Amino acid sequence: MRSDLICVLFAAIAVSGGPASAQTAYPPLIPGPADSMPSIAVYPAATAPSTAGEDWGTIGGQRVVRNVTTPTLTPFLPDPAKANGAAVIVAPGGAFAILSFDNEGTAVGRWLADRGVAAFVLKYRLDPTPHDVAGFTAAMGARMGAAMKRMSQSGAPLEFPGESLAQADGSAALRLVRARAADWKIDPKRVGFVGFSAGGMTAANVATAPDPLDRPDFVGVIYGASRSPPPADAPPAFFVVAADDPLLGDATVPMFTAWKAAHRPAELHVYERGGHGFGMMHNGFTSDHWIDEFFGWMDMRGLFKPTK
Repeated sequence: MRSDLICVLFAAIAVSGGPASAQTAYPPLIPGPADSMPSIAVYPAATAPSTAGEDWGTIGGQRVVRNVTTPTLTPFLPDPAKANGAAVIVAPGGAFAILSFDNEGTAVGRWLADRGVAAFVLKYRLDPTPHDVAGFTAAMGARMGAAMKRMSQSGAPLEFPGESLAQADGSAALRLVRARAADWKIDPKRVGFVGFSAGGMTAANVATAPDPLDRPDFVGVIYGASRSPPPADAPPAFFVVAADDPLLGDATVPMFTAWKAAHRPAELHVYERGGHGFGMMHNGFTSDHWIDEFFGWMDMRGLFKPTK
């Protein structure tokens, strides 16, 4: 089963008359209550975390959120007996208009915390969309249709206004986690950033930020893209994509090639199947195991050993 979130986006494209990978009925977006998990405001000067104005719901039983205006971090801290001092900020995807909060967020956070890694799911600011489901579906149809057209014509991802906001929120989240490292028993020199789709673009943008202090110590770009070449001191990178990804399938290999050309550590996994947006879904494909490979890569790089 492909990612519920991306499936509904492709369904929206079909409804709006744009290109779609299949004329299949996908799970609908069902409005639901706001998230009640404890969270932390990304910007210290901001008021207490608020879900005011946000639209929460589910797609195929997986929670999603849109119209985010107050960025937050939802922490998943490991049992102290398992904690290894490493941390990862997790950025879900959704075309900078919606966040696949469970499939590409909380499920990743829980998985990492169970294995001793402190995880923080980033709910970053998004482009506004209509609050009603029908209006949102139509808007996403036009959005995704334009994105796929741009990719087919130029190979470059379409830029949305929310991309710069997401990058700013990602860098701010990174600074916050490092500043509070002692509170969470983590090593401020072992803080990574992993993102999916739009979150993967955010991860890449943060990893190539002009200021080295705004970059993570390592980065995972899961079916994402990058607009900037890696700097000479870019962090080690882990790239994942499915060969049958219809949206960003051609964007990952160039990132890996650029990292290698810059003589920076990089690892690339191209899975035969998975489409776009598989996240933590179990589809019976080898792409189901990307997170095991990511964890093994972190271990290989010594990220579970104290920094000397």
